[in-house]
Amino acid sequence: MIDLHTHTTESDGRCSPRELVACAALEGVTVLAVTDHDTVAGCEATGGECAAARIEFVPGIEVTAVRRGTDVHVLGYFVDVASHALQTFLVEQRRRRVDRVHQIVDRLKTLGISLDVDAIVRPAVEHPRKSAGRPWIARALVAEGHAATTDEAFERWLGRGKPAFVPRLGTPPEEVIVRIHEAGGLASLAHPALIGDDGWILTLVRAGLDAIEAYHSKHDIEATERYLAMAAALGVAVSGGSDFHGDQAHGALTPGSVSLPREAYERLVRLKPDTTTIKPDTTT
Repeated sequence: MIDLHTHTTESDGRCSPRELVACAALEGVTVLAVTDHDTVAGCEATGGECAAARIEFVPGIEVTAVRRGTDVHVLGYFVDVASHALQTFLVEQRRRRVDRVHQIVDRLKTLGISLDVDAIVRPAVEHPRKSAGRPWIARALVAEGHAATTDEAFERWLGRGKPAFVPRLGTPPEEVIVRIHEAGGLASLAHPALIGDDGWILTLVRAGLDAIEAYHSKHDIEATERYLAMAAALGVAVSGGSDFHGDQAHGALTPGSVSLPREAYERLVRLKPDTTTIKPDTTT
């Protein structure tokens, strides 16, 4: 199994790098990428755990861009996690995330819901490479009894068009693609079916997009086939993964539940012939 879309506690995942790799090994995953939102903080620890578990590791990221008021997530694979330019860019991305959390909590207060915003953002303040987000607010809403589940928190308060929703300020996806390339990575459009506008894909390919995430836990067979055909027509590669968060209310239930075919992964490797893929040592 090849899973190129997972998250850890460094962003909105519920599993630490060690727990993620343990779950992946249990499910038979052989290649794993960590793609936390706007941070590569989990890559070093996950890579070490993968080496011990003899799982091939791909350092990755999921960068949040904004196009015409819509979130567009761009996955980066094989990125140089030590890239100074990338790290500088991500500092601003994460600052905007913390600012948005404050704005949402302020809006909730006008709706009669008081949350401790300092407690919500504390992990990101104490560990600045952690990436805050709406799921942290959703968990606080559940903890305070304002929602039964994080799904309900989004459905009632936090989702687009809901009373506490605050539009995101972000970088255009075309610039995100450039940033990923500058860090030595490949750029893939994440879960395009969730964006709702396939017309943007050609524009992003012209801007340098390397791949489309055809395989995803929220893509049905029809969507997967559509994006496979689109990738072939546009001459770009495909990626795929479970979008595992370790949270039953968010993403796939297990890593590896969506797997990228080996030949598709090998094409990605050929597109990026460097040493950032960490293969397990099988000599011992």
